[in-house]
Amino acid sequence: MHYMLEFRSVQASDRRLVQSYILSMPYRNCDLSFANIFVWSFLYDTRIAEYGGSLFVKYSFHSKPFYMMPFGRCDLKTAIEKAIEDSIGDDLRFCMQGLSPKMKADIEEAMPETFSFTSNRDYSDYIYLRDDLVGLSGKKYQPKRNHIHQFIRSYPQYRFVPITPDIIPLCMELESYWKSVNEDEKDKTYIALDSERQAIRRAFDHYEELDLLGGALLVDSKVVAFTYGSPINGNTFDVAVEKADANYIGAYTMINNEFAKTIDPKYVFVNREEDLGMEGLRKAKLSYHPAEILDKYTAKLIDK
Repeated sequence: MHYMLEFRSVQASDRRLVQSYILSMPYRNCDLSFANIFVWSFLYDTRIAEYGGSLFVKYSFHSKPFYMMPFGRCDLKTAIEKAIEDSIGDDLRFCMQGLSPKMKADIEEAMPETFSFTSNRDYSDYIYLRDDLVGLSGKKYQPKRNHIHQFIRSYPQYRFVPITPDIIPLCMELESYWKSVNEDEKDKTYIALDSERQAIRRAFDHYEELDLLGGALLVDSKVVAFTYGSPINGNTFDVAVEKADANYIGAYTMINNEFAKTIDPKYVFVNREEDLGMEGLRKAKLSYHPAEILDKYTAKLIDK
């Protein structure tokens, strides 16, 4: 007899449960940040299930069902077979997404010649050394240091502060302004800016419950940049959002550097997520000289 997995919607209160499976894993892709799983669940109908010592995550993308790789103490082959069994009612072929090279290798070892893998550069994660983002040392980071010096000269009274409930409305004001300036970009990316605004709103509404770390840059009591993130695993921190008013020259570089300093040094790596194929974003992310561009794969069952 087949037992279907009992999926339910993901709640902010599931953080400790989900992280108990994921934080100890060696994988560093941004999809595994619990905050990301939760804040985007409204868009992807993300659901979770536990079975046999493993956690299963299922979601919809372009009206098609996808699974994450299962996590937990259960044998990986057994867990994937359970997910395949669960997918039979979907009328579509079983598919896993967001697989890093390490996850791909683990799946191929557990189930050789079972899946075909494809990747899309637009979804690759940019991973940096925290020390590089803090120190900005050497000739290659000279332009970044110049931006910071320019910002400090222009706004000597600036303050960098942790995100607290009282400045969240000011952050959302900046987000509204940023969205209005970047409205023409919405057709060039996979995610509409309205959806991103909703995800940010959800993050702020559950800020403490999600255990987010964030900071804002203030000039004359106005938030000119803000950012926040959370851990992916024991050595990698995910920066989920970074917004700045580009009229304040150097604001992006400044918020990036100040926030990196607040991240616990135990997080050797900082994942600054994908560029989604946006040319300007790709150029900006490359300008920080990533230690790794982490490809992510989609796995589909090979027809036997």
